Amino acid sequence: MSQAAALAQRLQEVILEGTWIANTNFKKELDNTALDEVSIQIKTYNTVAILAQHVHYYIAGVKQVFLGGELSISDRFSFDFEPMQNDEAWHNFLALFWKDTEELVNLIKTLTDDQLDAIFVKEAYGSYKRNIEALIEHSYYHLGQIVLQLKTEATA
Repeated sequence: MSQAAALAQRLQEVILEGTWIANTNFKKELDNTALDEVSIQIKTYNTVAILAQHVHYYIAGVKQVFLGGELSISDRFSFDFEPMQNDEAWHNFLALFWKDTEELVNLIKTLTDDQLDAIFVKEAYGSYKRNIEALIEHSYYHLGQIVLQLKTEATA
């Protein structure tokens, strides 16, 4: 398996369909949730809905670069989302999250080793490979938070 295919598979695992690392993934945890369940505020932590939107924000931003666009995302705005108004909005968001992830996975699969080693936008950001790996690790970090919050909510 190529490096690109392996990275694409890891992103697909954490978001869409894997269980190898965390025994779950975003889609498994979120597909059957309602907005009221993912909007519960626990202490000062970000809600499950905000965490999911935060991860999607980075996936969508990186995908934009892969499609030839500019990197327009900023850490400063990565938690700034308007509250969702109903379950339909939540499930529409999830559909977009899954779609954008699948599209990015497919784009990653096409990269050569030279492209993986190329500079991602500017030298300070490192290589494409480094950014894809960071996206995966970042996603697992927040998946852990989501799983814990959903379990806490279920027992409250």
